[in-house]
Amino acid sequence: MGCIIMEARPLDALNEARHKRVIVQLKNNRSYLGKLRAFDIHINVVLDEAEEQVDGQTTKKMGTVFLRGDTITIISPATN
Repeated sequence: MGCIIMEARPLDALNEARHKRVIVQLKNNRSYLGKLRAFDIHINVVLDEAEEQVDGQTTKKMGTVFLRGDTITIISPATN
């Protein structure tokens, strides 16, 4: 019997994270926590309710932000 193997693709993972809280880490060591509104094939992302964080602590509430994909190193689900 044959089996179907589903490959996980990066854009699929991001699509599952839409409208959920994520942490985005940038090359300049800044992190942003917010609700993933949108992204494109270049991994440019828009976060709503974004907060800038340092060492896990909120330093600034930003509202809606656009983060350029080539500055992003990690996008991960927020734990809280």
